[in-house]
Order: sequence, then C-alpha cells, then structure tokens
Amino acid sequence: MRLPMVPRLASRVAETVTDGNFRIRVEGSPMKRWEAWSSHVATIVVTASGLAYLWMKYAMENDDPFAVVNHPWQSAMLGLHVLAAPFLVFVIGLVANNHILKKLRGGVSTNRRSGIVSIVSLPMMIVSGYMLQVVTTAWLIQVALIAHLASSSVFVLTYGTHLVVSWRLSARKAAEVRQSQSLAARELA
Repeated sequence: MRLPMVPRLASRVAETVTDGNFRIRVEGSPMKRWEAWSSHVATIVVTASGLAYLWMKYAMENDDPFAVVNHPWQSAMLGLHVLAAPFLVFVIGLVANNHILKKLRGGVSTNRRSGIVSIVSLPMMIVSGYMLQVVTTAWLIQVALIAHLASSSVFVLTYGTHLVVSWRLSARKAAEVRQSQSLAARELA
C-alpha cells in the first residue's frame, strides 16, 4: 500500500507500511541492516574485551608474586579481543564500498565529520594493535600501546557519535515524512 507523499520528499524517501507502523529508509542510505548490526556488534565486542583486558592488565594487582596474570579471565579477554578485531576490520571493509565511499563520492554532508574521523583513526588502531602482538622491544611496546589506546579511544568515541547523530537524523526524517503524509492525507480528504 503506497501512501501519498509530498513530492520533494518522495524522491529522497522510500516508505514501507507493516502492520500500521512506518519503517522509514532514506534512499542512498545508511547501510543494510545486517551490515549495521555486524558493525555494531563487532565494535561492542572489541571495545568491551579491550577495556576489560586493559583493566585486568594495568589496573589490577595480584597478591601472588609468582602470578603471570592479574585476573583469571585476563587471557580470555585478550583472546576475545584479538579474535574479534579482524572481524571488525572485515565488516568495515564490507561497509567501505556500500556506505563510506558512496557517502564520500555523493557529497553527502550530514554526519560526515564523525564518520571521517572514525575511519581516519582506524588504520592507526589496526596497525598498533598488530604491533602489540609482534613487537618485543619494551619501548616499542609502549609506543604501540599509547598509539593503540589513543586511536581506539578516538575511534570508539567518534563511532558512538556517528551512531547517535545518525539515529537523531533518522528520527527527524521519519517525523518529517509522517508530517508530510498527514498533510497530504488532509489535502486528499
């Protein structure tokens, strides 16, 4: 069932009606649902495991002088972080063509700043993360750790900002569509 729409919005918005509820999708748009959820889940898992590992390794102290780890789950958190991070890189690679490059080439200016900063911080986060796994010199480990913490912080904060701004823009666009549809319905009546 198609509902009447204001012509200027009709070219930018596609609507579907399911059980009387509107689901608004902006054309050219955000991402496919599975891409978005994969990206969100991977980011959450990598961030949570990284923060847990950071806390266990650097903020906790073990009373046993012979202990190798500060917490029994420290190795599991590192393992989860190291195994989930390539999945995040893979998902962002998938999203790069469908979302990132289309937005950059298309000249879309909404929510662009947080997306660009998030993507620019990604290479440093990835390289420093791999460096932490392979470097054995103490000062290089410190440099890689600082670079990884800084770039990861920037990535997580800007990724979160990008999501919040996207959700707000979607809510605003949905409200505009509902308002234009109610105006069009009144004009037809």
